[in-house]
Amino acid sequence: MGRETGAAMIPTDWIWGAVGGLMIGGAAALYLLVNGRIMGASGILGGLADGTGRDTMVERLAFLFGTLAVPPLLVPLYQSVDTRITHNPLFIVIAGLLVGIGTRLANGCTSGHGVCGISRLAPRGIVSTLIYLAAGAVTVLLFRHGLGVI
Repeated sequence: MGRETGAAMIPTDWIWGAVGGLMIGGAAALYLLVNGRIMGASGILGGLADGTGRDTMVERLAFLFGTLAVPPLLVPLYQSVDTRITHNPLFIVIAGLLVGIGTRLANGCTSGHGVCGISRLAPRGIVSTLIYLAAGAVTVLLFRHGLGVI
């Protein structure tokens, strides 16, 4: 269960999830309003990695900088963070690589398809989101509950 606060002992994890969702949604809306493009993190990073985003390199680097700089600024708001992630670095690296491969195969990620695609009622975004949510559920069932490795 999440952290508890106040006399009523109300779990606060859902509040942090809502705040994070509002921040991501607000950033996606701002990115679309300012740049006229969808905020797809994998596409932004991919354009830097493969060189196709040279003409928008400054905005891509600014996005990447913000993505890396903001979380440490929020540390004072947290008492402790329990992500329940595995402590095995090999699994973390493999998971990251698989996510990267998946975003390239799906031509987008959770921010592009999930946040921006669903908010625009884009069929491709909705279908992609349903597929990666199902794949994530199967992965957790297999690796956590089946094999017990995470």
